Amino acid sequence: MRIAVTYENGQIFQHFGHTEAFKVYDVQDGQVIGSLVVGTNGQGHGALAGFLRNLCADVLICGGIGGGAQNALREAGIQLYGGVQGSADEAVAAFLEGRLGYDPDVHCDHHEHEDGHRCGDHGCH
Repeated sequence: MRIAVTYENGQIFQHFGHTEAFKVYDVQDGQVIGSLVVGTNGQGHGALAGFLRNLCADVLICGGIGGGAQNALREAGIQLYGGVQGSADEAVAAFLEGRLGYDPDVHCDHHEHEDGHRCGDHGCH
């Protein structure tokens, strides 16, 4: 299994469409056997689903994500766990232990909201 996480400075980056890197974890028998950080080369939004498909990602863990990107991930056969915050490494460990807290209804339509918070800051729905 391969898990991709939107990534910045050890943390889960909170806006899928603007992530500049993914941390990719290779998992075998429920254990991480390797990981690497992969830059997106400036690709954004819709192109990122194809980027993840090319990385052979099975799972994506991220913060905020829009409906179009969710559909593209679904079409690519990538399982989405959105609305997650904090350490990327800890999120993957929690996922593998079956205790990852995520929002199955995560949705973000805007880059900036009326109250000034950005996607993912408060579980953008």
